[in-house]
Amino acid sequence: MKEEVIAKRYARALFALGQEQGGEAQKQYGEELARFAEAIEAAPLLDRVFRNPVIKIEDKKSVVRQVAERLELSRMVTNFCLFLGDKSRLEFFLPIQTYYRKLLDEQEGILRGSLVTAIDLSQDKQDEVRGGLEKQLKKSLILDFETNADILGGLLLRIGDKLYDASLKAQLELVKENIKRGE
Repeated sequence: MKEEVIAKRYARALFALGQEQGGEAQKQYGEELARFAEAIEAAPLLDRVFRNPVIKIEDKKSVVRQVAERLELSRMVTNFCLFLGDKSRLEFFLPIQTYYRKLLDEQEGILRGSLVTAIDLSQDKQDEVRGGLEKQLKKSLILDFETNADILGGLLLRIGDKLYDASLKAQLELVKENIKRGE
């Protein structure tokens, strides 16, 4: 819970700064935060350094400067990351970046989600499904397509915190429960 509150607070602050400077700045900050997050995920040691309370803040900030320089981050994003270091909040960087992306998506009318099917869908079929869902939801969708034979057929659609279960397995479970109850 604490992590979520902290992530929202810092992400909103950077988002507001980007808004003052224009929409392009917001997008740029989002891209740069994503690159920094990818660097952290690609180097687990980096995440451990940021989470380790024994390592001095100045040492962590030195690491941030080196990574920011390699990634060619803007002065604003670099200073934001250094500020997180000053406040001992670097360990929350990944949730901050995730929430920032969520704010950008909301502003641009984009929904992110995943679609699970029992079989692989061709690219044409994926585009068709995405197009149909975009028409229904009246928003742009970015979907991760996955395959899971355990659902037997149909699909599972997760958008945000909502799950739409139209799988054959779920329908069979429903029939099974109805039979047990005598309906």
